[in-house]
Amino acid sequence: MCGGGLIRPPPGSRAAFAKLLDVDENELWPSTDEPHARRFGSEIRAVYPHRWTVPRNVWHKLFTSAEHEIDILIYSGLFLFEDTSKTQLLAIQANADARIRTLLSDPESPEVAQRGQNEGIGHSAATRIRNVQTLIKPLITYDGVELHHHRTILYSSIYRADNQLLTNPRIYSMPASAAPVLHLRRAADAALFATYLDSFEQAWLN
Repeated sequence: MCGGGLIRPPPGSRAAFAKLLDVDENELWPSTDEPHARRFGSEIRAVYPHRWTVPRNVWHKLFTSAEHEIDILIYSGLFLFEDTSKTQLLAIQANADARIRTLLSDPESPEVAQRGQNEGIGHSAATRIRNVQTLIKPLITYDGVELHHHRTILYSSIYRADNQLLTNPRIYSMPASAAPVLHLRRAADAALFATYLDSFEQAWLN
C-alpha cells in the first residue's frame, strides 16, 4: 500500500491484473486525467459533479464496450449526436450487430414545453430535439437501430452499453450539462444498475 491506495505497477501489469479481477483498470488505479471523478464500490464506478466533466474517453469506452446492446434515453441528447465521432462510433457498433435503442422526447409534447420553461430556454428545448431528429437519420438506416419518441417526464437520462451505464439525473432549473453523472457497472450484489435499466424498459413500452 502507498498513501492509502494500491501501489501503481507498470501499465502492462495493471491491465493484466484488472483483467484477472474482471474490473476496470481505473477502479484500482484512478487515472490522473479524470480529476473530477470520485470512485466508490463495485457498482458505482465513478461520480462526476457535472455532465461536462465526464471525459470524452469515458463516453468512447462506454460505447466501444458494447457487444450486444446500447440503450439511450434522452430529452434531446444534442451534445451526443452533434459530435460526429460519437455518431460514427454508434454506426460502427450497429454495423457490428449491436442493437441500439434510442428514446428521444416528442418535441410537440407538453413535457418538453415544461422542460424548456423550467430551464429558462423556452422553445429551444423542442428545437434541439428537432435538430437531433435530423442528425440521427443516417444512424437509423442500420439494421438493429430503433428510434422511439417518448412523452414521459424524464427524471434521468440513461446511456447504457451492455453491463455499464452513465446516468444523468435531472435537477430543477438546471440544464443537464450542469447536473451530475453516475457511472454504474452491473453487479450481482447491488440494484442501482437494474433500477435504471427497468426505468428504460418502462419508458420504451410507453
